[in-house]
Amino acid sequence: MSATLQATDLAAGHGDRSLFNGLNLIVAPGDVVGLVGANGAGKTTLLRLLAGLDTAERGRVTLAPPSATVGLLRQEPDRRPGETVREFLARRTGVAHAQAEMDAAAEALGAGEDADDRYSVALERWLALGGADLDDRIDGVLAEVGLDSGVDVPITALSGGQAARAGLATLLASRYDVLLLDEPTNDLDLDGLARLEAFVGALRSPAVIVSHDREFLARTVNRIVELDLAQRKVGVYQGGYQAYLDEREVARRHAREAYEQYSGTVSQLTERARTQRNWMAAGVRNARRKAPDNDKIGKNLRAETSEKQAAKVRQTERRIERLEAVEEPRKEWQLRMTIAAAPRAGAVVAALRGAVVRRGEFELGPVDAQVDWADRIAITGSNGSGKSTLLGALLGRLPLTSGSASLGPGVRVGEVDQARGLFLGDQPLVAAFRAEVPSWTEPEVRTLLAKFGLTGVHAPRPAESLSPGERTRAALALLQAREVNLLVLDEPTNHLDLPAIEQLESALESFPGTLLLVTHDRRMLDAVRVTRRWEVAQGLLLES
Repeated sequence: MSATLQATDLAAGHGDRSLFNGLNLIVAPGDVVGLVGANGAGKTTLLRLLAGLDTAERGRVTLAPPSATVGLLRQEPDRRPGETVREFLARRTGVAHAQAEMDAAAEALGAGEDADDRYSVALERWLALGGADLDDRIDGVLAEVGLDSGVDVPITALSGGQAARAGLATLLASRYDVLLLDEPTNDLDLDGLARLEAFVGALRSPAVIVSHDREFLARTVNRIVELDLAQRKVGVYQGGYQAYLDEREVARRHAREAYEQYSGTVSQLTERARTQRNWMAAGVRNARRKAPDNDKIGKNLRAETSEKQAAKVRQTERRIERLEAVEEPRKEWQLRMTIAAAPRAGAVVAALRGAVVRRGEFELGPVDAQVDWADRIAITGSNGSGKSTLLGALLGRLPLTSGSASLGPGVRVGEVDQARGLFLGDQPLVAAFRAEVPSWTEPEVRTLLAKFGLTGVHAPRPAESLSPGERTRAALALLQAREVNLLVLDEPTNHLDLPAIEQLESALESFPGTLLLVTHDRRMLDAVRVTRRWEVAQGLLLES
């Protein structure tokens, strides 16, 4: 079905905090809209409003035709205990809910209720969502994304990479009339990204996509909507991602120039008015001192001169009042990140000799690898190939089935793991952070967390209740809190917003120690200076 989604004068916020106002957007067939903005700007909130799951503070969302289906595929697929892969796909494609509606309507008909219209609507929706042939399509879709776990395996038994593939499979199997995608690129490998890009490129349905993957945005979207939290504005930019960057830079420069010109003009006129008042006061004092007491003509002349000067002052003040006020652009909050460097370690930082690791049916190795001081190694490979296992073996966290692993003397590891595991417990964030840097006081910890956008609202919350992006910021803050000389980053850009990704790249450039970087972010791979590249394929390590 050809559908169009329209938002008119939309406003949303949290409590007293406004997220966006006056948002107007039309998403028609063929439109692929990229939704960008800093974490906390309201991107997920907007998607929920467009999906009809929440109610806006002001404005409305309309769908034409009203019977069109809207699918919101959320950030981090919610893997429910006891749910199989088949059931997961049925739920995420909307078929399971449509089936339940149809069954309920059929049951009402069987009980003699007047439910013909209800059943017809439910059947039409079930058919539109692809319910009739979903079971026939599932095996093919799973094979297409490279997920060979089977349809009856519990979804919770899948690894993170396999779960990402299952999430991609729900996209390929879905038949929504409007698609709303929240961070679909997270955890996808390069092959998965290519498949996702091909899927989005072939879409005829309108789509709105939240993503922090710059290369993905550059390849897929034809319009950008920016929720600018700093300026409290909504910007709509025609064209692709690069056009948005260029136009935004020009707009911000013009805004700054307009304010500086306005501010300079006000300062000039204010100074002129002050000078005119001083001249007027000084002229009157001099004339009084020099004139005789009975000089009536002089008194009249002084009064006339004083009035002329006062008129000039009023004229200058009116010019100030007539100026069209230009609001000063708000300074954007920036993550100014540094990585605290420990003294250098020995010549050999880490090594594996004939190392083999078996985890269930998966086997890594045998691996012979050595990481030397100041090596900067980018590690790539498909999901499930063994990248995280390789890191665990190098760091001595995973027991080896055979072979040996060693860390060099003086090595101090700083790590952002893929699961952000340090901040998954029920301890308050500030307590979990202090456990890692016990010499720090609570005020010191709170101050540092605030620099990473984790304010007094976040500090007392259980760490596990934080969003994935917030947990990532906490992990990055820890790198600044304690000195390290071996930096291990496993998919660090997942859940980070674009400004934070750019700040991380800048911090990595100035880090003098040893770096192990696992990422599928293609722009990061181009931006970060590396000395070596490793590829992990089917449990074997290759150097390219």
